[in-house]
Amino acid sequence: MKTSFFLTLLLSISGVAQDRPNILFLFADDLGRYASAYAEAGNPSPNDVISTPGFDRVAKEGAIFENAFVSVPSCTPSRTSVVTGRHFFRNGSHSQLHHPWQKGVADPFDAIKGMPMLLQDSGYHIGLTYKLHMRESIFGGKGNIYNQAGAKMNQYSHVVSAATDREAKKKQIFEEVRGNFRAFLANRKAKQPFFYAFHPTNTHRAWKSGSGPSLWGLDPETLKGKMPPTLPESAVIRADMADYLGEVMAFYSACEILMRMVEEMGELDHTIVVISGDHGIPGFPRGKCNVHDFGARVPLAIRWPKRIVAGRKVSVPVSLIDLAPTLLAAAKLTSPDDPDGQNLLPALEEGGDDTKLRGWALIGRETHFNPARDGILPYPTRALRTADFLYVKNFKPERWPMGDAKNLTAESAPSFEELVHNTRCAFPDMDGSPTKAWLVEHRNDPGMKPYLSLAWGKRPAEELYDLAKDPHQMNNLAEDPKYQETRTMLSEKLMQELRNGDDPRLKDDAFDRPPYVVKKP
Repeated sequence: MKTSFFLTLLLSISGVAQDRPNILFLFADDLGRYASAYAEAGNPSPNDVISTPGFDRVAKEGAIFENAFVSVPSCTPSRTSVVTGRHFFRNGSHSQLHHPWQKGVADPFDAIKGMPMLLQDSGYHIGLTYKLHMRESIFGGKGNIYNQAGAKMNQYSHVVSAATDREAKKKQIFEEVRGNFRAFLANRKAKQPFFYAFHPTNTHRAWKSGSGPSLWGLDPETLKGKMPPTLPESAVIRADMADYLGEVMAFYSACEILMRMVEEMGELDHTIVVISGDHGIPGFPRGKCNVHDFGARVPLAIRWPKRIVAGRKVSVPVSLIDLAPTLLAAAKLTSPDDPDGQNLLPALEEGGDDTKLRGWALIGRETHFNPARDGILPYPTRALRTADFLYVKNFKPERWPMGDAKNLTAESAPSFEELVHNTRCAFPDMDGSPTKAWLVEHRNDPGMKPYLSLAWGKRPAEELYDLAKDPHQMNNLAEDPKYQETRTMLSEKLMQELRNGDDPRLKDDAFDRPPYVVKKP
């Protein structure tokens, strides 16, 4: 009998060095805080209708974070803040989507090493599959990107829905996931620790309409009474959410497969497993591109039996900028990048507690879609999320937060199909979607004004939300006399952090012009 390739590989790397752990970094695009481990009695939510054993295992055997937040709810700057451990506005060209930058101007990002390369330089085998959305150099170039087995995972619902034998196609896609990981492991030296980043994009728009029910048995009607109150009651919106949740389940299924492979290698307990995402759900009001919880709060679970107590629940806010310092500390490294994040491990060990953590997250954004506004102007906002409050400072309240209302008037609008598939046609900072199309189509219906205001209306200079009374952040208390002491305290705290980080937004609106904004001649 011939020895299989994978068995040969396992034998070749048995006896891996035990002083520094492997790292399996499972990170999805546009992944909001959805997993069955987040279902909560007495608090109905979409988490009640999904089953995510891959995530739930990591949460049960490690730590689950109830309040994890991205630095910025936009792909490039969010991912960059994760690998640098820095607030997004400190990452130069990578502070914004697709990292625009004027040629000939010094870029602060050039001086940044980043977590992956620090690990590689210290002896780790590093690699990434699927989405990067940063310079390839942050991962050491094309040689460290492993897509040899294919990228059908990124179009999961479309590929499977089109197949005659759907179950066979599902297996084929998950075999692709295995194949890419095997290709990565084939380049690993004996006893070499690894860092593998799995970054699929299937949870990014657009997924196949009807795939939630047809591929995952998710009945949209079971979402009645479980949707955020920021959304109107609509069968179209529930169906859109069900399709998204199906993609979420597909991602976690792939995560489960990868963990099982590491377990079969005999190395799972010597591997840190991290599961999270780069920001909230796309194409929904207050989701992606918004600093409110629906856009900025993400799932996070970390498993490492050597250091993390099983079943640990962290309720205080943390930021994904904390991941780089945490993973580097596990590898016995420190970052030269002057990170803003903190090492989470001391709080996750036996006897650790939440008081060892910072206890708040700083969130913000500048340019997302380019151009969403005339002059390629961003929508600058910064926020401080504590355990009890969300404080938001909108630096340019005269601008439209989701972009200009292109081609949209009270009388006319783009077609439903165009609004689903063409993000550019109206409010470009909200992805095209059935939900967006339905809101536009019904914009003149009675009772719709509050929902549209939350979705894309102009916002005041300051927002303040009492989370105990208003968890979905719908009632702005910034002008309420009872909350002025809190508003002042949080505003001063936020502004001090921005000054400490030398935020370019405070320098005569530097984000509004070159080098951050590259305008055509």
